Amino acid sequence: MESSLLTNAVVYLAAAVVAVPLAKRLGLGAVLGYLLAGMAIGPWGLGLIREVEDILHFSEFGVVLLLFLIGLELEPDRLWSMRRPIFGWGSAQVAGVTAALFAAALVAGIDWKVALVASLGLSLSSTAIALATLGERNLMGTPAGQAGFALLLFQDIAAIPLIALVPVLGVAAAESAGGEGWIGAGRFAAVVIGLVVGGRYLVRPALRIIAKSGMREIFTAFALLLVIAISLLMQWVGMSMALGAFMAGVLLADSEYRHALETDLEPFKGLLLGLFFIAVGMSVDFGVFAANPWLILGLVTAFLVIKLAVLFALSFLFGIARGQRWLFAFVLAQGGEFAFVVFGAAASARVFTPEVGSILVAVVALSMVATPLLLLLHDKVLEPRYRGQNKREADAIVGAEGHVIIAGFGRFGQIVGRLLHANRFKMTVLDHDPDQVELLRGFGWKVFYGDATRVDLLHAAGAAKARALVLAIDDIEDSLALADAVREHFPNLPVLARARNVTHYYQLMDRGVTIIERETFESALHLGRRVLCQLGYGAYRAREATLKFREHNRASVDAVYPFYKDREQYVSMAKRARDELNQMFARDQQRYDDEADGGWD
Repeated sequence: MESSLLTNAVVYLAAAVVAVPLAKRLGLGAVLGYLLAGMAIGPWGLGLIREVEDILHFSEFGVVLLLFLIGLELEPDRLWSMRRPIFGWGSAQVAGVTAALFAAALVAGIDWKVALVASLGLSLSSTAIALATLGERNLMGTPAGQAGFALLLFQDIAAIPLIALVPVLGVAAAESAGGEGWIGAGRFAAVVIGLVVGGRYLVRPALRIIAKSGMREIFTAFALLLVIAISLLMQWVGMSMALGAFMAGVLLADSEYRHALETDLEPFKGLLLGLFFIAVGMSVDFGVFAANPWLILGLVTAFLVIKLAVLFALSFLFGIARGQRWLFAFVLAQGGEFAFVVFGAAASARVFTPEVGSILVAVVALSMVATPLLLLLHDKVLEPRYRGQNKREADAIVGAEGHVIIAGFGRFGQIVGRLLHANRFKMTVLDHDPDQVELLRGFGWKVFYGDATRVDLLHAAGAAKARALVLAIDDIEDSLALADAVREHFPNLPVLARARNVTHYYQLMDRGVTIIERETFESALHLGRRVLCQLGYGAYRAREATLKFREHNRASVDAVYPFYKDREQYVSMAKRARDELNQMFARDQQRYDDEADGGWD
């Protein structure tokens, strides 16, 4: 038994280590890598693993941990503020997709009970795949990501009454009737109240006691125990384990141990989610597919087309930005984990035959496999076309009389602009991000959209008469291109530039720019000065040390400049400057130690 467990573990890990990096390198994404690994080692691949159902049930705990960690990020107040997208948008999505699929099934001549259960099950999306994709692409903070999360959360809630509805439609309805529904509702209410009360008055004190023990491994063990226990409780009352874990996370979102819980559980979440995707890949029944290949491919295609169309249409209602609508639809187009449960319950209740259930399970699994491919299609085909269509013409700059032109009005340029505005200097501001331009105009700033490297726009902005150009563009290449354009066409225009790093600093110097500030240098010095005070330096000594470091750093950066393209000489000069700095501060420390009264302050 132990040998089998370890052998299986080696197979899972080896498959993931080989398939996932290869899929990432090919641009297919990690999720598809896990799915392909599962197909390769499963019963219909190399046959290295046979116990697919057991692995799938165990690996669902990865989804549970994912929802718990998401819950930790959402305080109750913030969750309450999302009630409209969760229940309004979520119900619209489930109802819209179900209605479209149900109508298509009826037109195809399918029995209405089979059509209804299949449509309801297929309306649900994969929480694991969708959230993993949104996280991988850093989309959780975007309108598409927030709408997707709200829909997935509603689906987890809606899955429970959906599973309860299935037996009512079957021939086994009479066996499941009675008072069990009221008992189940009472259990659920009791568990929810218990979670609210226990989370505040039992779990938090327990976390404090364990944290004070200083034993990190016991804290991790308690975190896992907490999630598992709550998940089992929710399963006992017939609710989703993932939903229960999410509720527990929300209740602990404002706890002082939130970040410790996130840190301890994150590695388990990643491993178990990967195992879940591998198990889904193993569950694809190629025997059913081989028996009905064209039927299943047709069903998968029809399902994805209908669901994509409904999701894309709903993206207008949800206020998702034009460039993210197809991405939103592709992320949620697949079938979900709960579909396996719904179709299993439907087969048990004899709503439809086991053969129909197997075909629908294959459709869901293949739709999951298709999701990374759809995203690849979006990235390679749709997004470049969208970008071209959305390319906006530069604004017409009329009557520019600014004393100063600011190119780039992000976090750096805005501070410069606010200082100039407060001192009543006129400005002409250029920025190439249309969303940023609209946002800033909403705050009353007069910002023009356009590429500041274009000479015609610089002329229109008054570069020939301006007293200064503030070069605050984020992108280094664009920043250097603008410096080149100004040097060639407006040689008398003073340029004051922001450098992202030392190399950028040197490249600007190559172009004749002499007034340059490294964007993080001064703020880092101020913080370093406060750190010295925190460590026991007097205010005067900390200020003197900071000023000495500042002057030495500026002088050494300028001294190294002639050699920055010669790697060996550059490194040698940098090491020499560092040694000189250390010697200078060692002398200062000796002088301070020799002072009888510490006469620094």
